Amino acid sequence: MKNKLGNSVGQLKKAFKKFQEILAMAKNDVVRDSAIQRFEFTYELAWKTMKNYLEEKGVKDIYSPKDAIRGAFQVKLIDNDPKWLDMVETRNETAHIYNEEMAEKVYGKLPKYPPLIEKLIKDLG
Repeated sequence: MKNKLGNSVGQLKKAFKKFQEILAMAKNDVVRDSAIQRFEFTYELAWKTMKNYLEEKGVKDIYSPKDAIRGAFQVKLIDNDPKWLDMVETRNETAHIYNEEMAEKVYGKLPKYPPLIEKLIKDLG
């Protein structure tokens, strides 16, 4: 199982680096859309990495991102920061981007998430 967690952390680090790179670029439509896509990848890897960590610690019944976030908080892997649950909602919004206004709204939220993910990666070792 540790290999599964190690692989998961490695993939998360790579995705997070790419997410940070795109957020540092000057905004245009392509950068915005790429940032949203990279956020989606990073988010998915973050919650699945938390799930793998929890399973390694013997925690069962993790079926959703919210389960993983709550469990990670309970074992003190992450802080009880409402931005984690906000991140879940933002990810859900990405599935419903049908116009420029929604894309702009989601893009505007993205800069508040890197510190959370960076701390998660650091705390996972």
